[in-house]
Amino acid sequence: QAQLVESGGGLVQPGGSLRLSCAASRISFSIYIMAWYRQAPGKQRELVATITSGGSTNYADSVKGRFTISRVNAKNTVYLQMNSLKPEDTAVYYCNAGGLGRAYWGQGTQVAVSS
Repeated sequence: QAQLVESGGGLVQPGGSLRLSCAASRISFSIYIMAWYRQAPGKQRELVATITSGGSTNYADSVKGRFTISRVNAKNTVYLQMNSLKPEDTAVYYCNAGGLGRAYWGQGTQVAVSS
């Protein structure tokens, strides 16, 4: 069974930075489209960023210019560098792997942006 494990969340002040990591196992990581989603309290889960196996990226308008998604296939890991964080970025962040008709999710990591 595939496993995705997120890490790197925490409490940060507005304007600060965090880097989330997602380590994948038991999947052919390099062929999957990897994504980060987030879900704030009382809201639906939303797509934050995606990265293809070839490294093409896409971002939600709300995070463009502030967040950067990247991957290291040799480490089976995808990252989300988050800069200039805002209180509205507060959410549980989930890693997702999609491909071959399957989708896998991590357990989530909490990000809280507050002074």
